Amino acid sequence: MDPGPRAGDSDLPPARARGRMSIVRELDCITLHVTDLEASRRFYRDVMGFRELVFAQGLLVFALPGGARLSMHVQEPGEPGRPAGTVSGLMFGVDDCAKAVEALRGRGADVLEGPWKAPWGPTYATVADPSGNEFLLIERDRPLPAP
Repeated sequence: MDPGPRAGDSDLPPARARGRMSIVRELDCITLHVTDLEASRRFYRDVMGFRELVFAQGLLVFALPGGARLSMHVQEPGEPGRPAGTVSGLMFGVDDCAKAVEALRGRGADVLEGPWKAPWGPTYATVADPSGNEFLLIERDRPLPAP
């Protein structure tokens, strides 16, 4: 049951989530801390095939399929956020996980695990970038429900 408007709801964008106005409009950007910006540039551009948008003044930004961006920079001492090499939980969707792993290995990627099929359906592989940040490739056996 929708409890109706709450304080602050009038400031929210028009998207709705479970009957309430959503504060978040879109996934805009994912930021990673890295140890070597040039090595990360080569990996995400040449190995992963992402389109580079910005490489200037210590900032590197790529366009991700689907419209979001992936940004990275070398973390300064005392700067908040997860240190380089500790990010995990990102998943990049692929059509065929085995073929994607083969292609990434051929381009020099560090494939840590997989591909392996989960009991709940999808096939996964774990890949690490040059700074040790890990992400998953996921081949879904069925689509997720529409948002």
